[in-house]
Amino acid sequence: MDYIITTKQLTKKYKSFVAVNNVSLNIRKGSIYGFLGPNGAGKSTTMKMLLGLTAPTKGSFTIDGKQFPNDRLSILKEVGSFIESPSFYANLTGKENLDIIRRILGLSKSSVTDALELVGLSEFGGRLAKKYSLGMKQRLGLAGALLGRPPILILDEPTNGLDPSGIHEIRNLIKSLPGLYDCTVLISSHMLSEIELMADDIGILNHGHLLFEGSLDELRKNALQSGFAADNLEEMFLSMVDKDNASRKQRAEL
Repeated sequence: MDYIITTKQLTKKYKSFVAVNNVSLNIRKGSIYGFLGPNGAGKSTTMKMLLGLTAPTKGSFTIDGKQFPNDRLSILKEVGSFIESPSFYANLTGKENLDIIRRILGLSKSSVTDALELVGLSEFGGRLAKKYSLGMKQRLGLAGALLGRPPILILDEPTNGLDPSGIHEIRNLIKSLPGLYDCTVLISSHMLSEIELMADDIGILNHGHLLFEGSLDELRKNALQSGFAADNLEEMFLSMVDKDNASRKQRAEL
């Protein structure tokens, strides 16, 4: 199996609180990997470690054959990211906002035109960012992540705050990206019905622990074997998390 991201016992502690606990992920090249968990499960912390925004307390990870921390700068050049709602300079155009990122990354001018085209904003590149709708701002955020067509995209809640039409647009865009230019997408979202329509593989995190990793079909088999409903991702996710929470409570009471 060709994995583009692997983590080994990745752990992040804040004093006595363990946000991420011995998480070992295996993300297939060219796949869309749905990273799920309740609030505070450790998803964003894991993503921030992969982006070099916070250092692991323990463990290691490899991205596209490059090992952290030795190859930290090389890793950053391979990864485009969108962490929650991106912020822009309101009085600059969409194109000008992207041009700032392009210069920081040392990319060619054509990369801005290419990114705007990928997200369907070509005709709005000259419009001021403050005049963009929320959906257009999310698209602009994705365009920033797509500058230079990085082989890996890390997207944290990319449909946050969007109406159903905007969610549909962003979902179809993300779903098309691996086919458009052979990238791999790690996406976190609370909208499980959207992840179900997009993802090839699923990772479920709870209280910093990885409860499950595998394909949707494997998750269904796992759910049925455990006696859970397996009609949709939301039911399977809630059943798995509830079982883990009940088990934790039981252990705490002993």
